[in-house]
Amino acid sequence: MKTNPVKAALAAGQPQVGTWLSFGDVFTARLMAKTGFPWLTVDLEHSPIDWQMASMMFAVIADAGCVPLARVPRGDHDLIKRVLDGGAFGVVIPMVNTVEQAKIAIAAAKYPPQGNRSIGGSIPAQNFQTPTGEYYRRANDEILVILQTESPEGVDNAEAIYSLPGVDAIFVGPNDLFWQMKKPDGTEPTPEEFEAMLQRVLAAGKKTGTPVGIHCQSVTEIQHRISEGWQFLALQSELKMMVTKAQELVQELGLTTADDLVRY
Repeated sequence: MKTNPVKAALAAGQPQVGTWLSFGDVFTARLMAKTGFPWLTVDLEHSPIDWQMASMMFAVIADAGCVPLARVPRGDHDLIKRVLDGGAFGVVIPMVNTVEQAKIAIAAAKYPPQGNRSIGGSIPAQNFQTPTGEYYRRANDEILVILQTESPEGVDNAEAIYSLPGVDAIFVGPNDLFWQMKKPDGTEPTPEEFEAMLQRVLAAGKKTGTPVGIHCQSVTEIQHRISEGWQFLALQSELKMMVTKAQELVQELGLTTADDLVRY
């Protein structure tokens, strides 16, 4: 059975930089899987990707030697089970604010006795290049469980959440965290307030020994966050990369370009 090199690297304290996939397209996923990123996350939360397309994307990513991950819309047992049965090597769970939410997500990603994931399906075994029975026996050791911290409540509960058995990494969604920090009158947090919140996440990760990560927009930002101790990092998305490069070319031509078409 294939192992999950990203899970092993994170456990060993090695940073892992990947990117997000927003296009529901097998050809794009296959090309991106061969660019050299160790992992790619298929975004089922904010992109119009259906289940069958997601499963095909997991397959071409895995066949290319890259680790396919899936961000589900929420930490629901059925959603987590479905992407794992579709062949993902791990899940990214958004908006995990409480210990109870974290426990539900972790249990859904693990077969008994560690969790309550139901036995069934043959697709994931194909991606791990192993017989189905062997996959059932070893999946708990290879599936990557990543919880997202995206609110002040999640940060307040960080140490308790990060200490739970089965949490492989934490990932900050900067946009949601920033917006969740807005005051009742709509006042936005200052850059200093936002950075202080991020540093609380990093400190909680270091205290509990749990890898933490964040979405970044440049290689310089990635390098800075790695120097601080962040480990699971996303660089933009294939959509952002395409649009940004197109805008650069349009600007070189002296044509008008729209700003902020794609945030991530």
